[in-house]
Amino acid sequence: MLQESEKVEVNSPALRPLPLRQWALAWAQRLWRPAGTVVAVLLALLVTWHAVFGKHGLSAWHQERSQDRELQQEIRDLQRENAEMRQQIERLKSDPDAIEREAREKLHYAKPGEVIYTFPDQPQPQTPPGK
Repeated sequence: MLQESEKVEVNSPALRPLPLRQWALAWAQRLWRPAGTVVAVLLALLVTWHAVFGKHGLSAWHQERSQDRELQQEIRDLQRENAEMRQQIERLKSDPDAIEREAREKLHYAKPGEVIYTFPDQPQPQTPPGK
């Protein structure tokens, strides 16, 4: 049982229903922080996802970086090949022995009285079908 000091009047302001406008305002004030937190977390997750998987994100950057390394290696290989070809051109311009060697190897030229023997390429060992 309630004692006399603990009794609350039915008409007290604490028990009266609030008008709709005040009730909505109180409800919005109570839920503003949790709703704002959820919105902030969702925005943070969206920005993180975009930074990692977006058009210019980390995954695209990593892929472009590996492609750049491959292209740089290809450039170095082509520059080395160009340098070797320039050296060969200079040798062919100035060294008669290099010219003769190229003529014999590539064009199969021979000096008068020489006979050139050409051997067939080594056949590749064939594996039996089914292996």
